[in-house]
Amino acid sequence: MYQIGRILKTIREERSFQILDVQDQTGIDSSQLSRIETGKRLPTVEQLTRLSTLYRVDNSLLQIQRESDKIIGSIEDPAIGIISLDVAKEKLIYGHNYINMFMDSHLSQPIAISSRRYIGSKAKLIDWIFEKIEEQTENVHSFCDIFAGTGVVANEAVRRYDHVIINDLLYSNNVIYNAFFAAGEWDKNKLCDIITGYNAIDPTKLDDNYFSINFGGKFFERNESKRIGFIRQDIEDRKKDLTEKEYNILIATLIYNIDKIANTLGHYEAYIQKPIQPKPLYLKLIDVNCYPNVDIHRADSNQLARQVTCDVVYIDPPYNSRQYSRFYHLYETLVKWDMPILSGVAMKPPIENMSDYCSSKAAKAMKDLVCSIRARYIVVSYNNTYKSKSSSSENKITLEELENILREVGETVVFEHNHRAFNAGKTEFANHKELLFVTRVNE
Repeated sequence: MYQIGRILKTIREERSFQILDVQDQTGIDSSQLSRIETGKRLPTVEQLTRLSTLYRVDNSLLQIQRESDKIIGSIEDPAIGIISLDVAKEKLIYGHNYINMFMDSHLSQPIAISSRRYIGSKAKLIDWIFEKIEEQTENVHSFCDIFAGTGVVANEAVRRYDHVIINDLLYSNNVIYNAFFAAGEWDKNKLCDIITGYNAIDPTKLDDNYFSINFGGKFFERNESKRIGFIRQDIEDRKKDLTEKEYNILIATLIYNIDKIANTLGHYEAYIQKPIQPKPLYLKLIDVNCYPNVDIHRADSNQLARQVTCDVVYIDPPYNSRQYSRFYHLYETLVKWDMPILSGVAMKPPIENMSDYCSSKAAKAMKDLVCSIRARYIVVSYNNTYKSKSSSSENKITLEELENILREVGETVVFEHNHRAFNAGKTEFANHKELLFVTRVNE
């Protein structure tokens, strides 16, 4: 039985109207009115409009009663129905963003460290790499990922070994390692509340900011770039109220989520020269862990090698002339948030953190690194990209040079794996192989 009918009957009687009076003044047949008032049928929107005028009642108030009756009438299980009403409310409030909220709250896992687009990522090779390490080593308790990059190798190492050292020279990667791995206090509910607030922002109502002025309409859609800049500044403004762990989590969460909507091929050397299709930014928390067995550094690898001692050092250096500090300059600017003057088509900051491994000095740097390491085993990832259509994709160290360097310090075995690597979009190379060198260092 529809409750709107009983409400209309009560109003009519209070207003001292007979059914025939209502029929005469609204044109609604008395038999229809009778069925409405007894709850056997719902009034139409037009009928309610006429009745609200006659009864001098707010029309929207009656329409709400009608809609609620329709909802209740469709519910088969009252217990589920109560929850369904709350869900219906959320759908009305969040609109097209509801699906993101639903997935985030009920079905989706936190964002994994491996989900970021990054040149040279070993995400798809993890099982093979550690299978070979386990086969060729023994009594390993400590592990150093000295060019950690995405952190996916370190992420596997912390699950296997007692002590893990993680290093990379980029500020953005250092923040990511501290967010995903470092020990420290953090309040998940607190950060989720902050993120929920960020997701509710209407970017069309925001003013332009440093980020949107420099990167809007290029790497990101204009309005979403305003939201990104606003969020980054808000994180900075909140810093005094955040633990170091919470601060790093929020910035890493921002990096991983904007990566999904960036107008790029996965790096920031250039952006796609086409109109950017609007794609709302919806932040999801990263997969945070706190490991007591981790040391995190942001240091030159050749210098760090002289300071650490461990069982296994894993080396995954830059292979070619592409400088990571330039490929991911946007994240460096976002993390440092020192708002430098940017230049060029790609809006890059002044040059810093350039690697010898991307230059003609690569072989010399590798020899120095290998000879400086104090470890029982050295494991090196490399590939066979030497005849690429793009000269910037060609390896800087030949396989012969690399093998000779490693054999000087110990017995070395080489493994290969067919692998189509992530690249910058121009490189085409048939028979691409990932190589793994494992050296048992001489005593």
